[in-house]
Amino acid sequence: MGKIRTPVSVLAVAALALTLVSCSGDKPSPDDAAADLARGLSQLDVSASAFTAGTPEQVNTELETLLADMGPFRPEVTVAGVDQDEDNDDAAAARLAFAWDVDGDAQADWSYESTAQLRRGEDDQWLVEWAPSVLLASLADGDRLVRSTTPGSRADILDRNGAPLMTPRPVLRIGINKPDLPEAQHAASAAALAELVGVDPADFTARVQGSGPEAFVEAIVQREEAEGPATTAAVEAIPGALALPAHRILAPTRGFARALLGTVGEATAELVEESEGRVSAGDQTGLSGLQKQYDAQLQGSPGVTVTVEDDGGTKDTVHSSDPQTGTDLQTTLDPTLQLLAEGILEQEPSASAIVAIQPSTGEILTVANGPGSEGQQTALLGQYPPGSTFKTATALAMLRNGTTPASTVECPSEVTIDGRKFNNVPDYPAHATGSIPLRTAFANSCNTAFLNAQDAVSQQSLSAAAADLGIGVDASIGTGAFLGSVPAEADGTAHAASLIGQGEVLVSPLAMAVAGASIANGERITPTLIREAAGSPAAGSSSASASASASASASEPAAPAPGNLTAEEAASLREMMRAVVAEGGVQMLLGVPGEPVLAKTGTAEFGSQTPPETHAWVLAIQGDLAVAVFVEQGERGSTSGGPLMKTFLEGARR
Repeated sequence: MGKIRTPVSVLAVAALALTLVSCSGDKPSPDDAAADLARGLSQLDVSASAFTAGTPEQVNTELETLLADMGPFRPEVTVAGVDQDEDNDDAAAARLAFAWDVDGDAQADWSYESTAQLRRGEDDQWLVEWAPSVLLASLADGDRLVRSTTPGSRADILDRNGAPLMTPRPVLRIGINKPDLPEAQHAASAAALAELVGVDPADFTARVQGSGPEAFVEAIVQREEAEGPATTAAVEAIPGALALPAHRILAPTRGFARALLGTVGEATAELVEESEGRVSAGDQTGLSGLQKQYDAQLQGSPGVTVTVEDDGGTKDTVHSSDPQTGTDLQTTLDPTLQLLAEGILEQEPSASAIVAIQPSTGEILTVANGPGSEGQQTALLGQYPPGSTFKTATALAMLRNGTTPASTVECPSEVTIDGRKFNNVPDYPAHATGSIPLRTAFANSCNTAFLNAQDAVSQQSLSAAAADLGIGVDASIGTGAFLGSVPAEADGTAHAASLIGQGEVLVSPLAMAVAGASIANGERITPTLIREAAGSPAAGSSSASASASASASASEPAAPAPGNLTAEEAASLREMMRAVVAEGGVQMLLGVPGEPVLAKTGTAEFGSQTPPETHAWVLAIQGDLAVAVFVEQGERGSTSGGPLMKTFLEGARR
């Protein structure tokens, strides 16, 4: 019989005197005692059971010791059967069925049975003969169960053509190897290496001096192909410094879609805890972006080994499973266009973005954020007033009231609504004022002409028109995204401001690209970024969360219905967008080779400065491509966004 142990001593087992009595029909059954024991083992709290030796508290302490190295995993225990002793009705054996999930996939992957001997006490209460073998037949006094893992091979994040975007790439782990260096040289070598690789010399020197004598203290991980002072030769010229070849999960370049794809690194204590055993300390795991959101899919299942060990080491392996490679995650990104967009934004000091969509499929081709976004997801999650690019929605609402591109509208230099004056932009062309066709007002972005539609276009109809372009309609693109917000109710100046994309109207660059793609397609498109693989798990509990108004992740169902945009309405909008290029503010796009470019510029005021700062927008369509360009602190859409759009469209045609 096993002994109940405390952390500091082994309990003496005192034999209880058992009074044997003859079988009687009114005596308690051992079934209830077996059920209490099974339930208690599942909860690691056997307080409801009684034992032939020791207390339930002492058994609970021993259970904690036995399972201390199993991490968060605990068995589900049920009663497989109770066998009464034919020769002794005061003795029985409970057969216990154990089912463990030891790899964190919420499914039992290790099952077995054990036996617990039961004895009837003097008061007819059934008592359990406790021993470690009740938990597992091969456990003896002094043993414990130990779980260890072997990570599976991490799968890749792919581009639209199935080629790897994030995959293992060769790197150099650059650091100081202390066994190669006399103690007196530690500080000098650490400082020299820190200067070479561009890290804080004081901090790195402190880490080197504070680590153990056999440590390799890593300064940086550098791409093997990277050019710069941290060459292998330069590193090894410093006493004790090494550049060790290794592999890390990396994108094609350091900045490539970084805010979207995320990074992979050693699991933090928080991520280990959140994973509920799926991730172990030391594992490489997704730390941000899609790598974190889809970590369970990409990581696969770890190989798990459960051993019986005592203070002398491993005694027996009782369960093992092989690691399973994760499942690739395919995106719709076009790497050529993504690199093009990122290169165009490279010199923009403020937050900026370029989002491109293929209208025929709704697939998102680029999600580019400039360095001024400082790692934030401006392209998908930014919330900004769209300015005059929103006149696409206002014009659609006007078309639905019987207006046509050729209809005459009034474009005065200013209008007053509820005491507030609204003007056109400075240097608005004089020839495009007065009574002009809607096409001309749209091409030159006459604010007053659209403000004059306040009585004909209600806020509700404006919101509905925006929704039919995809603005404000949540869609499950595969990660967090803000598709816009257009209030259904607004009066007075708030309603007027909405007509020109100001006030409470908010969009992201993605939302405006969706609007452009819908106009190009002739009906509202549903954007998508992730192509779901057959059998792949949905994004888990660690999914990135955008905001209360952001669309949810890939686990959400159902694409929205196509909306009410008609082919005829879309054709009229395309006609007016072509006029923006032919006679409006972005005539620089006329010379872009390929199919005709259609566009709409926008300038949105923000802040409290005088004059206010402005966001710059350009929305463009060319063939089966819809593109939104955004600059947070720009001038006008035409002057700040136009040249960026021209460079992108020209590069996309090469």
